Amino acid sequence: MTKKKKIAKKKSEEKKINELETQLVESNEKYLRLLAEWENYRKRTTKEKSKSIEYGKELIISKVLSILDDFDRAQKAGEKNEKGDGFLLINQKLFDILQKEGLKKISILPGEEFDVNLHEAISQIPTEKKELKGKVVEEIEAGYLLNEKIIRFTKVVIGK
Repeated sequence: MTKKKKIAKKKSEEKKINELETQLVESNEKYLRLLAEWENYRKRTTKEKSKSIEYGKELIISKVLSILDDFDRAQKAGEKNEKGDGFLLINQKLFDILQKEGLKKISILPGEEFDVNLHEAISQIPTEKKELKGKVVEEIEAGYLLNEKIIRFTKVVIGK
C-alpha cells in the first residue's frame, strides 16, 4: 500500500470514529432526556393519583357530614328525653372512623369573633349584650376540616 492510501485510509477511519462518537453522544443525550421525561411522568401521575384519592375522600366525607348533623340533632333531642345513648354511640363510632381519615371538627364558642375564613353567617339576630355584636351567637351546623382543608364552613348566627 502506498503512503497516500494509508493516509487516506487513516483519515477515513478517523472520520468514522468521529461520526460514531457523535452518534454515541447524541444517543446518550436522548437517553438522558427520555429518562428525565419518564421520571417527570412518574412523579406527575403519582401526584395526580394521590390528589384524586384525596378528592374522593373529600367527596364521600362531605356527603356523610349531613348524617353526622342528624345524629347531633337526635342527640340534642335525646338529651331532653334522656333516650339518646344509642345515637351517641353510633355518632361517636362514625366520627372516629372519619377522624382516622383526617376529618376534624371546627370548634367554636358563643362570643367568638366572626371569621369569614371559618364561618358562614346564615342569619343575624339582635342582641342585648354589646360584646356579642358582630360575634358568633349560635352555631347552626358544625364546620369540618379534611387534612387541614376546609370542606364545610361552620354555619353560625351572629349578633347585631
